[in-house]
Amino acid sequence: MTDEKSSPATPVDLTWAYPGKYFYLASPYSKWAEGIDDAAHVIAKVAGKLIRQGLPVFSPIAHSHTVARAAAIDPYSHEIWLAADKPIFEGAAGMIVAALPGWRESFGIGEEVKWCREHDKPVWLLDVETLTLAAL
Repeated sequence: MTDEKSSPATPVDLTWAYPGKYFYLASPYSKWAEGIDDAAHVIAKVAGKLIRQGLPVFSPIAHSHTVARAAAIDPYSHEIWLAADKPIFEGAAGMIVAALPGWRESFGIGEEVKWCREHDKPVWLLDVETLTLAAL
C-alpha cells in the first residue's frame, strides 16, 4: 500500500502500514433492522474476521452493547456512548466503517467520521464479505 488513498486495501495492508496500532471499527446500531442485539452480534463477527487477519480493531458496539445490557445503561444514548467511546477513538490509528445496511444514515458513524476529519485520521470503508477496504 503506497498511501491511505490507495484502493482497494486489505487488513494486512493496514497492519503493515500502522504497526502496533489498532483501528476503531464503526458500525450501525440503534436503527439496525433486526434489533440492537443482532447489530452487536454481526459486528462482533466482523471484528473477529479482521482480528483473525492480524488487524487489531476495537468495536465500540461489540463492547458497549454488552456493558449496556449488563449494567442497565441506556444502549440508545448517543450522549453516554459517544462520550465513553471518544477516548478509545483518540488512541486509534484511524477508523474502519463496516459497510453494513444503514451505515450512511447512522448518526453515530456520522459523528465518528467528523472526529476523524478533525483529528486528521484515515477513514476506511470495509466490504464485510471480501474484507477489502477503500478510503472514505
